Amino acid sequence: MTSSALPADRVRVAVFAKAPVAGQVKTRLAAMLGAEGAAQLHATLVRHAVSTAMLAGVGRVELWCAPDESHPFFSECAIELGIRLRGQRGQDLGERMSHAFENAFSAGRHLILVGSDCPALTASDIERAAIALASHDAVITPAEDGGYVMIGLSRRIAGLFEGIEWSSASVMHATRERLRAAGARCRELPTLWDVDRPEDYARLQREGLLQEVPS
Repeated sequence: MTSSALPADRVRVAVFAKAPVAGQVKTRLAAMLGAEGAAQLHATLVRHAVSTAMLAGVGRVELWCAPDESHPFFSECAIELGIRLRGQRGQDLGERMSHAFENAFSAGRHLILVGSDCPALTASDIERAAIALASHDAVITPAEDGGYVMIGLSRRIAGLFEGIEWSSASVMHATRERLRAAGARCRELPTLWDVDRPEDYARLQREGLLQEVPS
């Protein structure tokens, strides 16, 4: 499988990330790592996600920043990784994701959106998602906690991101229902895990998916 099978510049990849502000990210790990250590882990995960997306080579990669692009960390990523920054827009995650997809569709592009919490996601996973969008309306990678770590769309699907209880175990179930109701052709990729809880962090250490992990 190679990205040469994809139409030139047909796909964009959006990495969604919050600024690594101590006390506001990876809060469930703060008791173990401290607020600063949790923020450091978050920053490392964001860089890893961006590097993975760029390695996939399926199209332009953009870092979508929350609450906006002003945090120095994002400027560092833009310089170090040569990535374009965009600000997330919307009242909740659903609105922010919908805005990113609308931006891509308006430019005539498919979009693959990935979070920054899943170091198990590989460049090959993103490549498979991009290829799937050539024949599917949607492609999605479920997460073990009931959410999802990657979603790609080749067309608008009305209501897909509305009325969902984000950060709950029902996200993937609700998303499947909406895709089914819309008659969308969807491909699901193998389920992965993300890093939110102490047991996830222990797994991350065991599997050695990051070069630098706070202790």
